[in-house]
Amino acid sequence: MTQIAFILLCHKDPDGIIAQTLRLTAAGDCVAIHFDARASAADFARIRAALAANPQVTFARRRRKCGWGEWSLVAATLEGLTAAVDAFPGATHFYMLSGDCMPIKTAEYIRNRLERENADFIESFDFFGSDWIKTGIKEERLIYRHWFNERQRKWLFYTSMDLQKRFGLARKLPADLGIRIGSQWWCLRRRTVEAVLDFVAKRRDVTRFFATTWIPDETFFQTLVGHLVPEREIRSRALTFLMFTDYGMPVTFYDDHYDLLLSQEYLFARKISPDAKALKERLGALYAETGRQFTISDEGRRLYAFLAARGREGRRFAPRFWEAETSLGRSRTLMVVACKKWHVAKRLVDRVRGLTGIPAVDYLFNEQATVLPDLGGIQSSIEKRMRHRRALVKMLFEHWGSDRLILCIDPGSIELLQDFRQDRSRLRLLEIDCAFTDDYLAGHARRVGLAGPQTPVAAMQKLLPTIRYDVKFESDRLRDLGLAEHYHMREGSSLAENAEALAAFLGILAETAREIAATEYLFVD
Repeated sequence: MTQIAFILLCHKDPDGIIAQTLRLTAAGDCVAIHFDARASAADFARIRAALAANPQVTFARRRRKCGWGEWSLVAATLEGLTAAVDAFPGATHFYMLSGDCMPIKTAEYIRNRLERENADFIESFDFFGSDWIKTGIKEERLIYRHWFNERQRKWLFYTSMDLQKRFGLARKLPADLGIRIGSQWWCLRRRTVEAVLDFVAKRRDVTRFFATTWIPDETFFQTLVGHLVPEREIRSRALTFLMFTDYGMPVTFYDDHYDLLLSQEYLFARKISPDAKALKERLGALYAETGRQFTISDEGRRLYAFLAARGREGRRFAPRFWEAETSLGRSRTLMVVACKKWHVAKRLVDRVRGLTGIPAVDYLFNEQATVLPDLGGIQSSIEKRMRHRRALVKMLFEHWGSDRLILCIDPGSIELLQDFRQDRSRLRLLEIDCAFTDDYLAGHARRVGLAGPQTPVAAMQKLLPTIRYDVKFESDRLRDLGLAEHYHMREGSSLAENAEALAAFLGILAETAREIAATEYLFVD
C-alpha cells in the first residue's frame, strides 16, 4: 500500500505550515519538516508544540540556514530525507514540498497515480545537451567554485568567477557522473532515496563538488538519481505544477485559479499565494475527498503564455469592459486643437480651461508625460492610448461628466482625425497656423532626431526646406479632410479675427473668446 512521506521545506507562516501538515497527515500520510534556521525560533517552537503529539510528523535533526541557489537547500533536503527514512519505515514514496505548495488532487487519486507506475518522478535532462537553462550562466555553474550568493553578494559572486576564469582554475566534473538538471520538486521511491543517502555517505567527493556549484538543488538529486536508477524507471517530469514568468520568477496562484489548477495533469501546485485563503481552504477540503473524478485538460502553461503575451501588447483574451461600446456618443462634441508648436496650443488650452471650465487635455496621443486621470491602465502608454483611442476619449468624457472635451494633437497625426470623423459624435477642428523661423525648424529637427548637435550647417540648410514643406503638407491634409467645422487661428491675424474663430470653435461669448485670444505671449517661442 502506498504511503507518502512529504519532505516539507519551509521558512515562514507557522499557522499555514501547521494547517498544511494536519491536512496531509489526516489523510494517512507522513511529513518531515525542515524549518529554515534563519527563521524565527519562536515560530519553530510554535510548530513543534502544535504537532508534537502527531506520530506522523518528524523534524529534521539539524536546521540549516538556507539561501536560494546555495548548497544549503540540498543539505536541508538531505536532513529531511534522513529524518523521514528513519521515522517512517512504512513510507513508500518521498515527495518534496515547499510551504506554499497545495494538493490539486485528492489523496486517493494521488496514491492511485503513484501505484500505477513503479518509477521515480524527477525532471532529469542532460545538463549540456538540453535548453533547460533559459538565461544566465550555464557550464559556469559547475566548473567554477561558488562561495558567494549571487543575489546577496553580486559583486563578490562575479568577481570570484572572473578571477577563476582569468587564472585557469576551471575544475573537472566527477568522471563517472553524467550531470543532469531539472526541477527540485520531485517524488522518489523508497529504494531510490535509500540508494541516494548511501551514495552520499560513501562519496564525499561528490558532495564536496556540488557544495560549491551554483543552484545545486537543480542538479544534485537529478544527477544522482540518473546515475543510480535505470533510465526506464525514471519519469523525467515533476508531479508539482509550477510556471515561470519571462523574468524567471514563479507564477503565483490566487483564489480564482481553483478550476484551472484541478484541470492540470499534476498532483500538487506551487506557489499558492498566502492571501489566497479561499483557495487554500477549498484545496485542503479536496485532499480528503474520495471518489472524486478529474477532467484533465492540462492547458495551464499554454493559457498563461497566451494571456501574458497579449497582456504585454495591451490586448486580452476578450475585449475589456471599456471596449464594449467605442462610440463617443451622438450628444457629445469633440473639439480638437491642431498645432505644430505644442507650447502654443498648451497655452491656449490652459487659458480656455481657466475661463470656460471646458475639460481639456494636452497632447495625450503624442506626449507620454501628458497628465491624465487613472483610467484603469488604458492611459499608461502612448501605444495603448493609440490602440484604444475612441475608448480612451469616451472614458475622459465620462470622467469629467461633460458633453464637450478639448484635445490637442500634432497636425501630423492625421489618422486620429480620420478615425474621429467616422464617429457619431460631433467633431470640431481648430487649426493654429504659426510662423516658423529657421532656428525653430532646426530645433524641431533635433527634437525629432532628424539632426544632431554636430550636424553641419550646410546639411541643415538643405534639410530646412524639406521640413518647412512637410509642415505645409500636414496643413493641406487637414484641409483635405473637408470637415464642416474647421476653424483657423493665425499668428499674424488680428485679435478680432482670432477671437471670432475661437468663439465659433468653442461656442462661447465673443467677449470671452476675445479675452482668450488676447492671452499674453501666446505665440512667443
